[in-house]
Amino acid sequence: MIKKRILVTGGNGRFASVLKKKNKILNLIYASKKECNILDIRSVNKIIKKTKPEIILHCGGLSRPMDIHEKDITKSIDLNIIGTANLTTVCAQNNIKLIYFSTGYVYECTKGNYSETDPVKPFNNYGLSKLGGECAVMMYKNSLILRITMTEKPFLHKKAFSNLKTNFMYHEDLVKMLPKLINKYGIINVGGKSQSVYNFAKKTKPNIKKIIANKMTGLPLNQTMNLKKLKNILS
Repeated sequence: MIKKRILVTGGNGRFASVLKKKNKILNLIYASKKECNILDIRSVNKIIKKTKPEIILHCGGLSRPMDIHEKDITKSIDLNIIGTANLTTVCAQNNIKLIYFSTGYVYECTKGNYSETDPVKPFNNYGLSKLGGECAVMMYKNSLILRITMTEKPFLHKKAFSNLKTNFMYHEDLVKMLPKLINKYGIINVGGKSQSVYNFAKKTKPNIKKIIANKMTGLPLNQTMNLKKLKNILS
């Protein structure tokens, strides 16, 4: 087991639930929203004083349903931008490393193969909210930003786009990678093989239906990231 004490925000979330089951290496302490309210700096300071972490793994925040970021921008701004900024401030005050779970949606997602040094231009409010969090984290040098493309296993939906390319991987895949990532700094794209959503999904759901993304869906068609940096670390 890696001895560094790591506090996990969003301790009852989708990814954290998989992490609890699959982690065999990292020394993790899970904090629920109640135990670590990122909108209340006093709450964050209290859990830090209690657990004394050397690293905070910030996987809490607001993701799905995706349209919540359009319908309730206050909630999106609070949880993904202000909450992350609060956490960054407390980490800086206590010299705690911060690892922030961001998303590949910070890229424009039209031409694909985006590297960590490419310009960012989110195509929806979710991407904008995660980029807002990134801005705070990037100001703090003792940090790592992971731009992640992942989902639950098996694939959640009954249909999948055959003409939309991405780097989907499962939560379980990230759990395996984390021990090799926690000592890194800067920004790392994290995902799986570049392929259509349909090809990814049918491996765990062979009978999934194929559909076509078009202008009506509002989704750019090449969301793939360049994973060269990640592959070098994992190898």
